[in-house]
Amino acid sequence: MTTEVRLEEAFETFGRLERAVAQVIVGQEAVVRSTLIALLCRGNVLLEGVPGLGKTLLVRTLAHALGLRFSRIQFTPDLMPADILGTNIIGDRDGQRRFEFSRGPIFAHIVLADEVNRATPKTQSALLEAMEERTVSIGGTTYPLDEPFIVLATQNPIEMQGTYPLPEAQVDRFLLKVNLPFPSLDELVRITALNTESESIAFPSPVASAADVLAARSVVHRIPIAEGLRLYVGRLVLATHPDSADAPDMARNYVEYGASPRAAIALVRAAKAHAFLSGEVHVRPADIQAAFLPALQHRIILNFRGEAEGITPSGILAEVWRKVPVA
Repeated sequence: MTTEVRLEEAFETFGRLERAVAQVIVGQEAVVRSTLIALLCRGNVLLEGVPGLGKTLLVRTLAHALGLRFSRIQFTPDLMPADILGTNIIGDRDGQRRFEFSRGPIFAHIVLADEVNRATPKTQSALLEAMEERTVSIGGTTYPLDEPFIVLATQNPIEMQGTYPLPEAQVDRFLLKVNLPFPSLDELVRITALNTESESIAFPSPVASAADVLAARSVVHRIPIAEGLRLYVGRLVLATHPDSADAPDMARNYVEYGASPRAAIALVRAAKAHAFLSGEVHVRPADIQAAFLPALQHRIILNFRGEAEGITPSGILAEVWRKVPVA
């Protein structure tokens, strides 16, 4: 089977998946696409939005459409790492008592870390190994997680009392950060119709499988990007650093630390996945533009002046995008 045929088949599969999710999730097209991009890139997503915008519904719908194991972890201040990862318990087998590993909810394909910033830093850090290495280590034993595996973490930008902001190193582990916009009037009308005309939400039947996701990942990995566009990505990332020659005035004045090398990797990977979902066979500047904000906005650390003046990372990145030319 040729690469071209595999590309076409993978594109059709993810087209069905995107349409299946859209049957339940009204609007939020960019959010749905960003979630699929992370799934294709073996990455994780940080979803931020006020309550009631459908963050949890999006994750559950994706799990149903893929027919994969879904797990929801409600993060609270008293949640412990063992409540996420699992623990060794004493069991009785063949008349002998021995320790056996009881798996926690992290052992699923799609994991929803709901209100992740409400847990203590110790508990938040329990996700790091799973997110990066796709393994869990307990009592000196390492357990692999089944692929595809993705963590979708939510946090509420309001009601910050009693929360523990995610450390910069942990936020950097998320491939993308996606802000959920408030729906328009027409979308609100459609949302009320979907949620009041029947007793329960009709989740889609599976339209793709784990094997389909893994095959599509292989296709996306092989999508080419021109050397000039790789250089462009590098210049964009460097321009977020205040000491860079290409940094715009906003970055020089308001940024403490710019985006990490992991941001450049994330931007290239996400641009490839966006090109794939758009039916393209190579990365275009438009794909880099679509992935630029979600891939970098959580990796910009403001200085004191920026915090005091209410500057946002998205505003700085908009200035970077305007100031750094493609060629």
